[in-house]
Amino acid sequence: MKGGDKMAKKSNNLGMLGKWAFIIGLLLTIIAGLVQGVYTIPSLALILVILGLIVGFLNIAERDTVKLLVAIIALMAVGSFTISVIPAISSYLEVILANIVIFAGAAGLVVAIKAIVETTKR
Repeated sequence: MKGGDKMAKKSNNLGMLGKWAFIIGLLLTIIAGLVQGVYTIPSLALILVILGLIVGFLNIAERDTVKLLVAIIALMAVGSFTISVIPAISSYLEVILANIVIFAGAAGLVVAIKAIVETTKR
């Protein structure tokens, strides 16, 4: 195997890791919200932060930086307030949203730091 082939394969493996980290993180946020009160996932916040960091490092391209950061700000600003209007399912949605904020916030932290570093290079 040539050097270029190894690099391409390694890059592809990292891309798959990032995709799976995103899928697992998103599923965990939803599952944990639906089973709240019945079952607690130990160290859920830590798991979501680690998965979010992986997603931030591997999945978010420079062109998507602004979109991601604005989406995270919007989630944090209006999320739980608007959800509380639906009392029948609001407790589930609030937990799901809180988990998504933890997960996406970790990815956003990485993206924000990468943007700062990129800006200072110019």
